[in-house]
Amino acid sequence: MAALARVVAAEALDLLPPASRAARRSRHDLRRVHLAMGSRGIVVRGWQSLVGAGRAAGPLRILELGAGDGSLLLGVARALAPAWPQVQLTLLDRHAVVSAATLAAYARLGWQVQLEVADVLDWAAHAGGSAGHAPQARHARWDLVTTTLFLHHFQGPQLAAVLAAAAQRADRFFACEPRRHGLTLAASHLVGALGAGAVTRQDAVLSVRAGFRARELSAAWPGGRRTWSTHEYAAGLFSHCFSAHRSGAT
Repeated sequence: MAALARVVAAEALDLLPPASRAARRSRHDLRRVHLAMGSRGIVVRGWQSLVGAGRAAGPLRILELGAGDGSLLLGVARALAPAWPQVQLTLLDRHAVVSAATLAAYARLGWQVQLEVADVLDWAAHAGGSAGHAPQARHARWDLVTTTLFLHHFQGPQLAAVLAAAAQRADRFFACEPRRHGLTLAASHLVGALGAGAVTRQDAVLSVRAGFRARELSAAWPGGRRTWSTHEYAAGLFSHCFSAHRSGAT
């Protein structure tokens, strides 16, 4: 089967007012999509491969790009909190859609959460710090920068800018993206079976067409082998993952 060409197009959810009924429905649909994809387990295993599966030695500083409503990482936090009790998590998204209930659930796990409302391209452009950004963004150094179903929105210089900013600010990076493959594309046309609405049914297909395969993210990651160790792989039937670990980072 010939490889699908990568095509990036604007997704409907990104164009909707975040408080609209359609946007709220789509964010709810994404929880079902993550469940079907096994995203939580994939992220847990990806983080553990970078940080270690045992008890974390000290506080971990983690930044999620394109965090959405924060629900996916809440599931990750519930799985990891017994071994990682001291996490300082920043959820970055251009819309403030994380609920008070979600924040309270993180707090019960002992994770400290800060919300940062910013466009990721603006964040990337100010990787060196600027007076217009909150202290977390100006001075942050992260043990781990992570993102799920987000990088596929970008191509060319924009993708390079996001990855370069992450590499500059972090010792570890993990991404879980749509796998660009014929089987995944066929499955994307069936998300209606999960109860997904029109927005999600449309965006699922666009997401797969904009997804990744082979070593595309490795090729876009800045720095050479002496600086970074990278790993890119298919996870399950529908996901494509990329991880990077700075040489010498503990």
